[in-house]
Amino acid sequence: QVQVVESGGGLVQPGGSLSLSCAASGIMFDIYRMGWYRQAPGKQRELVAAITSGDSRNYADYADSVKGRFTISRDNAKNTVYLQMNNLKPEDTAVYYCYIDTRVEPEYWGQGTQVTVSS
Repeated sequence: QVQVVESGGGLVQPGGSLSLSCAASGIMFDIYRMGWYRQAPGKQRELVAAITSGDSRNYADYADSVKGRFTISRDNAKNTVYLQMNNLKPEDTAVYYCYIDTRVEPEYWGQGTQVTVSS
């Protein structure tokens, strides 16, 4: 049974930091790509950051709106992906979803974790 468990959301003031983590278990194949989407009220879900396993290193992609503020990383041994979010802005407020892509099976998704940036 596959489980994708997110943690680390919460309430933070503008300019503050939060760290999200997402741990996957029960996946039978190598994880090719892991990442985070977010969805704010009344808006479409958008890709925040993703990290892809390469031959010798991992490759990270970021939405333009978070470049220079967010950092994605992964621990392949633990099937875990992290998102360090710095200098948070009110427009970063959203539910953040983790996803797992093995390229073999349909993507797996976490349940979502709320991030609220407000003074």
